[in-house]
Amino acid sequence: MIRAGDEEAWEIDMPDVLAEVRSGWVASHGSQFLDAIHAAIVETLHSPEDDKVLRLVEHPAERFAIPGSAGERYTHIEITMFAGRTLATKRALYQAIVRNLEPFGVPPKDVKIILIEVSADSVGMRGGIAACDLEIGYEIRL
Repeated sequence: MIRAGDEEAWEIDMPDVLAEVRSGWVASHGSQFLDAIHAAIVETLHSPEDDKVLRLVEHPAERFAIPGSAGERYTHIEITMFAGRTLATKRALYQAIVRNLEPFGVPPKDVKIILIEVSADSVGMRGGIAACDLEIGYEIRL
């Protein structure tokens, strides 16, 4: 097992984020938009600041159907992360993301967040090593 103090220690790239929106309104603020989501993850999940994999996909309106009650800034977010967080931590994450996206004009009711929880043995990384065999470097049972 590789531990954080070992000479060859690596960080774990989790959670992974996929944010999807209709194209046109994020414009040149995509990096800041993703930073806002990441800040909520760092705040609530206590993951390291530099531990991030975030993707923003902007779809043409005709290729991204949204609920009829939603506005044009509807934001669909999927977060793949290691299983183990409490419901209270998940609720805090949802609220932090919604709060951090409000400056971008995203109404709270137009944010949908889906958590995809995986076990550490279901993630291979850093040269094909199962994540369960690596020292993650932060607590996931929050």
